[in-house]
Amino acid sequence: MLYSSPYWLHLWSPSSQSCFSNWTGNCSVQRSCAAKRIRSYEPSRGQSPHTIYSRRAMSVDSTVQNSHEAFLTARDARLAVRAGWLDVVGDALEQHRNDLVDVARRETHLPEKRLHGELTRTVFQLRLLGEEVREGTFLGATIDHQDPNWGMGPRPDIRRVNVPVGVVAVFGASNFPFAFSVAGGDTASALAAGCSVVHKIHGGHERLGVLTAEVVGSALAIAGAPPNLLSVVTGREAGIGLVEHPLVKAVGFTGSVHGGRALFDRAVSRPEPIPFFGELGSINPAIITEAAWKNRPDVIADGFISSLTLGVGQFCTKPGLLFVHSSVVEEIKQALGARLDSSNLSDKMLNERIHSGFLASRGDVARLTGVETVAPGNDNDPPAPAVFATSGKNAAKTSAVLETEMFGPAAVVIDYDDHDELVGLIHALPGQLTGTIHSEENEDIRSLVQALGSRCGRLLRNGWPTGVTVSYAQTHGGPYPATTASGSTSVGTSAIERFVRPVSYQDFDDHELPESLRESNPLNVRRRVDGEWS
Repeated sequence: MLYSSPYWLHLWSPSSQSCFSNWTGNCSVQRSCAAKRIRSYEPSRGQSPHTIYSRRAMSVDSTVQNSHEAFLTARDARLAVRAGWLDVVGDALEQHRNDLVDVARRETHLPEKRLHGELTRTVFQLRLLGEEVREGTFLGATIDHQDPNWGMGPRPDIRRVNVPVGVVAVFGASNFPFAFSVAGGDTASALAAGCSVVHKIHGGHERLGVLTAEVVGSALAIAGAPPNLLSVVTGREAGIGLVEHPLVKAVGFTGSVHGGRALFDRAVSRPEPIPFFGELGSINPAIITEAAWKNRPDVIADGFISSLTLGVGQFCTKPGLLFVHSSVVEEIKQALGARLDSSNLSDKMLNERIHSGFLASRGDVARLTGVETVAPGNDNDPPAPAVFATSGKNAAKTSAVLETEMFGPAAVVIDYDDHDELVGLIHALPGQLTGTIHSEENEDIRSLVQALGSRCGRLLRNGWPTGVTVSYAQTHGGPYPATTASGSTSVGTSAIERFVRPVSYQDFDDHELPESLRESNPLNVRRRVDGEWS
């Protein structure tokens, strides 16, 4: 059920008043069970656990209806106002940093330092998108004046601008409780576009999701944003209801291939299909040329192990396939095995479901025909890192080697005999978020780059893919199953473009046009006028 009222959320503590007592109702939360209560904490204030509860229940339909009403107001807000909403959300997250990080630490097993870093990234992302909204390039404002001498015949006055799509449903990720969650990239980019958001909180950090929603909602209310600009729901059925609701116009999803594909199929099977921007799975191949290994073996081996084990291997960009020349494969296996013998991961995996899923996929790979175990790992939590090996010829025959994602500290080394075999293996890969090449300056890698580019969204040279900066040129996407929309990115300023669509206006009077298309350009946004940028 959905819990909502003009002041729907109350944090109660028997010892003192909650620090969030100024909550003014810009967010609503749905839970799948009326009797379910979510416990939240304020350890920095020395308070005992308090309960988040609601005063009346509503349906998913009511939640989306209310979100749609918020959208109808938000879409007309001036760019500076919209950008200000993002700024105040970032400020509020910063203000309540310690409380949020403490709840996240309790729910996810992630270390405090990592959580602080992720929250810093989330705040930066909000502020960067706010700057992008003020600048206005994402509007794509384009003006073609009337031209009687146009090459194909007289041209009418026609002008185009991007407009927000409407209510966006966002599904939070398990492994990033801030950056891909309630106030994360999908939510931020949808709000930047002028949309409203209904966010499905991930069950792995439900208390944090509700607490984040309250912080965000309070900030939006103080800033004068329309009520219900952000709503949150919990539970599987609520998530399905969002995807199928006719007022939801787009979906942002980060999760598994299985769950994401099921929701994608629902989204495109609706009477009115909608875009589903899903990040589903990636193994992230890395190529080590023979020359690269011979010139810097220790640097490569240390870098690979560090990237493989970062966050206990629970990164969507973790390098899971290592392609190496057959002349050096034994050296590489020995180097990796020796380093893994002394490795010691200190943090548990995110939750038991992820831990058990990793053990299952690791076992599946270990049992594949022709796969050798270099380092077996173990079943502990955290598990010891594992590395397997096989030949390129075997991988070409056993597609599961190239397709099975082990979401944890495990990878497969694949040796190749020559360039053509390596290119063939790359083309056999499913879509990937990243592809990495370690090579030397005098090597011609153009054909490898081209092959990887056909399968990956981001290419790296002499680096490792874990760590995705938020910037203007970033692409966090790729062909299926890395994502369901290979022409988009979920990270960086271009992420806004997922939640807008173009509308053209032909032969309208100036005062009837959106401000971004008027002759005087009152918003002072960058525009393309008669083919020239200004």
